[in-house]
Amino acid sequence: MTPHRNVTIIGSGPAGLTAALYSARANLKPLLIEGLEAGGQLMLTTMVENFPGFRDGIMGPELMADMRAQAERFGTEIIQGNVSKVDLSRRPFKLDVSDTTVYTETLIIATGASARLLGLPAERVLLGHGVSTCATCDGFFFRGKPIAVIGGGDSALEEALFLTKFASKVTLVHRRDVLRASKIMQDKAFANEKIEFAWNSEVQDILDTSKGVVTGILLRDTQTGAVAEVPVEGVFVAIGHIPNTALFAHQLEMDDNGYLVTAQGTKTNVAGVFACGDVQDHVYRQAITAAGSGCMAAMDAERYLDHVPTDLHTSVTT
Repeated sequence: MTPHRNVTIIGSGPAGLTAALYSARANLKPLLIEGLEAGGQLMLTTMVENFPGFRDGIMGPELMADMRAQAERFGTEIIQGNVSKVDLSRRPFKLDVSDTTVYTETLIIATGASARLLGLPAERVLLGHGVSTCATCDGFFFRGKPIAVIGGGDSALEEALFLTKFASKVTLVHRRDVLRASKIMQDKAFANEKIEFAWNSEVQDILDTSKGVVTGILLRDTQTGAVAEVPVEGVFVAIGHIPNTALFAHQLEMDDNGYLVTAQGTKTNVAGVFACGDVQDHVYRQAITAAGSGCMAAMDAERYLDHVPTDLHTSVTT
């Protein structure tokens, strides 16, 4: 592996792979570090029906495999490894990757965001088989079925309201008796006859791993301790996301929730560093928007390199 690159991309979801594709086609010979969880959140989904170009849908892992192969076809070098440290105070930027050091003129960050989960063993088993973290992605599959949404903030109520377009009933499970969501969102939810509220309730378990599909949830009353089974065929966990930005603490500007702040496209506050996908997008969080911002990041990096003095392109010896 060449230790000095024009473009290095951290992350291998739709944003990172699209950035790699565009960088490779621009003859920038990008290096993509795919991390320990290659492929991003789409690796945890089943059928994807809202990615343009796939009339009959495509399985999430298959889509990511195709995107990976396409990026490699045009010259992207992909390595497995975990980036343990980055130094953005120097030129070129320095990355410690497992037992290797990489120097790069530009850095594209596509590390994504991880959905907060309840931490139940059944949750992971049934993820993509009735358990979801994205109503926009999966709501269509629950047409005419009873489902549950876990959470009490704006995101949870937004998901619940969206899901009423498909579900026969939406049970909103909240561990308190007062929602954290804004008043306008609460008013909309209370006014929707399809939404029922399970107050002072925590999900104790999700059924039924033995059948491989969701058949219900066990709810524990936080005040009495009583446990009751609620029959549902889908569980949407909406308790927030965690942007994967710890690696860049004190080096890049972030908002109050830890998402990278970008301006003028995908530029961060450090020249030559760009961010795309869910690591900087807490609003849309879709595969197609992530891919679009990956394209933007690659084009931003290419334009940045066009204005870098040629003497910065000399090799670095270690």
